[in-house]
Amino acid sequence: MNIIGYLGSPRLKGTCSRLLDRALEGAASAGATVRRVDLIRQNIQHCMGCCKCMHDDPALAIGRCPLKDDLAALLEDYIRANGYVFASPVYDVSVTALMKKFLERKIALSHRPQEAYATIGESRCPAEFKKGAAMIVTGNCGEEYRELMGDPCFEIMEAHLIIEQVSTTDKLYVGGVENMPGEVMAEKEKASFDAGVRLVAEIEKSRR
Repeated sequence: MNIIGYLGSPRLKGTCSRLLDRALEGAASAGATVRRVDLIRQNIQHCMGCCKCMHDDPALAIGRCPLKDDLAALLEDYIRANGYVFASPVYDVSVTALMKKFLERKIALSHRPQEAYATIGESRCPAEFKKGAAMIVTGNCGEEYRELMGDPCFEIMEAHLIIEQVSTTDKLYVGGVENMPGEVMAEKEKASFDAGVRLVAEIEKSRR
């Protein structure tokens, strides 16, 4: 089983990064092969909204985008994986621009005929809910602000998963990270580790 973690933070050694690592360690402890993708290190250009990838040949697993960057290779790895961990800090009540840009370009995994006006695209490779994803969102605002800070981020990250038929196994909001006591951070790291273990278990269950 292959699990990929996507870090949406530009800070490669920050709190969000630590929690993503713990989640991947949890998945590895449950038998998965894991790898981490730091989106800040990838060449991902801004979506131009041309919809060429979405209108491309429906027989293709990934619609062809006219932009020449790292995205095609990233999506090839994405569709081969069995599960995902998406991790992003809250920036202005949303995921980071890094994460959003990746999610926007992931539209190449769906297809919609050009004549099908005002409809949602369909997944090119539907997972039939035999894949799973966990989400980690960090914020300076405390846990009581989850609905305001965390939920919008979860909704953004989960939207494509619904189309792709990928199950969400965890939505972990970690608030108050700016001045979080060490013992509380240890609890959050344990929660992230457990989310990684649970992700593998839920995927295995769905494949039986």
